[in-house]
Amino acid sequence: MATKRTPEDVTIHPRDIHFDMAAASSEHWLDNDPVATAIFNAMSLTFPDGERMFMDAVKAYRGDVSGKLAQDVKDFVAQEAIHSREHHLLNNKIDREKYPVDEIEAAIKERIAFAREGGPFRMLMATICLEHFTAMMAELMTVANTDDVPLFSKTDPALESLWRWHAMEETEHKAVAYDVFLEVTKDWSGLKRYFRRNLSMLLITRSFTQNIADHAVSLLMADGYTEKDARRDVKAFLWKKPALFGRGWKTWLSWFKPGFHPWDHDTRDLMADWKEEFTAVPAE
Repeated sequence: MATKRTPEDVTIHPRDIHFDMAAASSEHWLDNDPVATAIFNAMSLTFPDGERMFMDAVKAYRGDVSGKLAQDVKDFVAQEAIHSREHHLLNNKIDREKYPVDEIEAAIKERIAFAREGGPFRMLMATICLEHFTAMMAELMTVANTDDVPLFSKTDPALESLWRWHAMEETEHKAVAYDVFLEVTKDWSGLKRYFRRNLSMLLITRSFTQNIADHAVSLLMADGYTEKDARRDVKAFLWKKPALFGRGWKTWLSWFKPGFHPWDHDTRDLMADWKEEFTAVPAE
């Protein structure tokens, strides 16, 4: 049986969009909600360095891919570079005198340095797992600002657009790094590949979810929360409502199915709806 790959009609389009970040100067820019803002700021702080690692992880294997996948890798890198740029600008709006941004960024750089020290393949394994997470979380944006998930209901439209654009492109390129992984491990046994990717996902899941929670707690404590109250509210947001992590548990669990591919969860119809919101501006 042939190994699954991204459908031929799924193409990656880097959109070189610049967003107005002025409203992010507000301490609680996301719906005037300190908990939601802390969690999304915690995620945004991971993006600039994290996405540079994603870019380097796939670029390391450019010589091993060809055809459509080679083009997808090029477009993936372009998308992630723009994401990194825009989130760097967003992160610069956080009050660094009040919030422990420098400490959080230092911790992020230390973890990424650990991944880089393990070489390109460790970086690639981290990338495929985290790309699965970002695609999983991106789907929350499809129901945001509804009765079910009132998130972004009072947020500046430019900032909501930033997060919707990022979510859409993460969904669009959700399998590029995974396809690279399949190509560079094509001589492995199916069992070896299955074991390695599942072990990586378990390790990444534990560290990623805990790190986002810890960073958000640190930001909330700067707002005057006790650590106990901050951890309670962050846990509720991540796992209960709106359940940034908890809502996607079926998608997360699908990873462990033998023969899994990210496009088993076919979101092409969703992509078609989302793309109408953004003018495709080619990246230089």
